[in-house]
Parts: sequence; structure tokens; C-alpha cells
Amino acid sequence: MNSNIKNAATSPQIYARIGGALYLIIIVVGIFAEMFVRSKLIVSEDATSTANNIMASEQLWRIGFAGSLIMLVCAIPLALIMYVLLRPVSRNIALLAVFFNLVSIAVEALNNLNMFAALFPLGSSDYLNAFEPQQLHVLAYHSLKMHASGYNISLIFFGMNCLFLGYLIFKSGFFPKILGVLLIICALCYVTNSFAWFFAPKFAAMLIPGILVPCFIAEVSVCLWLMVKGVNVVKWNEKGRLTGVSGV
Repeated sequence: MNSNIKNAATSPQIYARIGGALYLIIIVVGIFAEMFVRSKLIVSEDATSTANNIMASEQLWRIGFAGSLIMLVCAIPLALIMYVLLRPVSRNIALLAVFFNLVSIAVEALNNLNMFAALFPLGSSDYLNAFEPQQLHVLAYHSLKMHASGYNISLIFFGMNCLFLGYLIFKSGFFPKILGVLLIICALCYVTNSFAWFFAPKFAAMLIPGILVPCFIAEVSVCLWLMVKGVNVVKWNEKGRLTGVSGV
């Protein structure tokens, strides 16, 4: 019985299920923060309307900020789980993917301060009386523009993480190759969109939101596969024996 408990506890399926659940939280919370907070309250190129929306729904804005932090908290253990699951393919490439992912998480965590900083000019502190209301609205909107730029920087590193994960999944034999292909396409879309944001803004505006559709499909596919199917344990163990990596 003790042996069975140990095997169950160290099964890669357990890690896959946990990883899928974490990924689902990230996706659901991310959709909420983007679709029901930022997209609802931010009015493109209209600082005053955006400021009025945020002030009228300050608690919703704070919830959206908290959701962004929850996503990052979940992303760290998910990075570890993906490393554990994919290191039998190549420990070095799996580790490289983790490094790119952790840089992405760190950049996004610091960048979230810009989202929260948008509240400061819209507060009621006495020192704000030195500015006209319209000036305060512009300061808040400037923070949101900085947040958008920082987010695109983080997606470059996350895209590289997806590229290496896609390669490992494609080569693994214990995940469907199509998942790897989808993640590689996802990576190319993220990186292309982010570089276009900085170097060809008009072109980037034409790409959104279509270029992110393959990313959504890829990430949801990986999430659901981890939750529902997990890994092929027999092939996972075989790959581990071939590469000298076994157990979790």
C-alpha cells in the first residue's frame, strides 16, 4: 500500500492535473481582467472618459489588479510543473524555457504597478490640488499606456517560453505533436505582435485582435489537455530512462 501511495504521489499525472488547474485559473482570471475590467473602463485615446470610468468603478479596477497578481502567483508553480513534465525530453531546453518564463513574470509583476499607479492622480490627496483635473486625467492615462508597453515587453519573453515548450512537447512523444505546433505558432504570434507594437504601431493595430486568436487556442488546448488527459505515463517514463531523467 505504501508503494502504491508513493507511486500515486510521484506520478506525472498529478503534476499535469495541477498544472492544468493553474493554467485554467490564469486563463479565466486573465479574461476577466482584460474583458470585464480594462476593456470596459479604458477608452482608447480619451484620458478624461477613462479617468471618469475608473473613478466610478474603483473597486472593480482594484479587483482587476488583484486578479493580475493572482495570475502571476499561479504562473510560478506552473513554470515549475512544465519543467518537471518536459525535462525528460531535454533538461537544458526545459530549464531555458523556465528562465524565459520567470523573466516574463518578473517584468509583468513590476509592470502591474503602472496599472495601480493610475489610481494615484485620481485620488483626493491635497497635493493633487496643484494640478488641473485634465492634467490628472492625462497622468493616469499615461500610466495605462506604460502598462500596455510593459505588458508587450513581458509577452516577448513569454513568447520565447512558449517556443521552447512547443518544441519540447512536439519532441516528447508523451504529448500530442499538435499541441507543440500550436504553441510554436502561439510564440510567433506573441513575439510578432510585441515587436510590431514598438516598431510599427500602425501595423500592430491592424494585427489586433486576430493575431492573438491562435495564442488563445493554443493555451486553452494545452490547459484542457493537462486537465483531462495529462501525460502518457508509460512514454514519459520511457523518455526519462533514455535521457537519464526519471521520477518527479
